[in-house]
Amino acid sequence: MEYIDIKEDSKVYPGEYLYHKPSRDIVVCGSYDSKNDILKALYRGRLIKDGINNFQKIKLSREEQRAKRSQKACGGCKKR
Repeated sequence: MEYIDIKEDSKVYPGEYLYHKPSRDIVVCGSYDSKNDILKALYRGRLIKDGINNFQKIKLSREEQRAKRSQKACGGCKKR
């Protein structure tokens, strides 16, 4: 897993997972306002508002993406 700094020309979408530096945790992006340098995100069920420089995008390698894709379902629903 690699973290990439968010620049002015970067695209950040609502629902995207981001790394929040001060809390050292993964958050879900709510809204992105590049003009005012503010990003709103969900962190542990609460809405936080912080500067864009405190967030980083998450980049997964191909192996990590494949591993995540294979762990989606437990198979319990398939038996019904």
